[in-house]
Amino acid sequence: MSDTTARVLRLLSLLQQRPVWTGPELAERLGVTTRSIRRDVERLRGLGYPVQATQGLGGGYQLGRGKDLPPLLLDDDEAVAIAVSLRLAAGGTVTGASEAALSTLAKLDQVMPPRLRSEVKAIHQSTETLSSNADLVDGDVLLTLAKACRDLMRVRFGYVARDGVATERWVEPVRLVATGRRWYLMAWCVEREDWRTFRLDRMRDATASTWRFKARAHPDPAEYVQNAISRAPYSNQAQVLVKAPLADVADRIDTRWVTLTPVDDGTTLLEASDESLEHLAFYCVMTGLECEFVHPPALVASASELADRLRRSAARGARPT
Repeated sequence: MSDTTARVLRLLSLLQQRPVWTGPELAERLGVTTRSIRRDVERLRGLGYPVQATQGLGGGYQLGRGKDLPPLLLDDDEAVAIAVSLRLAAGGTVTGASEAALSTLAKLDQVMPPRLRSEVKAIHQSTETLSSNADLVDGDVLLTLAKACRDLMRVRFGYVARDGVATERWVEPVRLVATGRRWYLMAWCVEREDWRTFRLDRMRDATASTWRFKARAHPDPAEYVQNAISRAPYSNQAQVLVKAPLADVADRIDTRWVTLTPVDDGTTLLEASDESLEHLAFYCVMTGLECEFVHPPALVASASELADRLRRSAARGARPT
């Protein structure tokens, strides 16, 4: 790298650190004349960086906002700080933040030198987070799968199924789907020659190969994962008629875990699966809408038992002390 190129990059870094710099301040920082600063500013403008210059008191050089976002120049500390923040955001529950953070992290990881990636990993290995209802996913697994989806690389990983059986999977990953509580991978399973969904919290030792595959025509990942979740092979499959239009039901329920089908203008069929019939009944009651439990018959009994328990609890709470 030439001295001029290094100086221009250093100038760009300074302009990104502070709103306004005077010419003499920049010249002093870089050890050059103000004339050299003017030439370097013109070089940055030629590269597409909107460097603005104003005269008078309070004036100086300022990196403006252009039509397109120019490349950012980060020093080591800034790169590590951003990578750590992105890893935390990728595991968060803010709508839209997880997917965007993961995409940005994959790009940053591609250009970070090994020594900085090692620093980021060390920070995460020495940090604990308070537990939540979300199933925790290893950040390295997220990053490995994100890059494999982007680069069309086959991935091998260990997987523990719902029944506890451990297997090795060899897949062609398509897309990561975040539901808020969990992360899923939609992929073509090489051994089973079919599309599959995999929970990331059940994976271990995810490793991307050097085997590049040709992209296949595939279903919409979000819809595929949603259907797989709502019709998952749990022991109980429920069908409930909700006495409200589909739009009203969708406003009151997390549609990521159920399938909603309009029956008529005022009735919606809700289909869901769970290990607990009581949980299914409670889930329907929490909508605040009138429901008719259709299937299975045991769901009616579970709902009645839940109602009796709630009435007894309310009666005890109403007694004078």
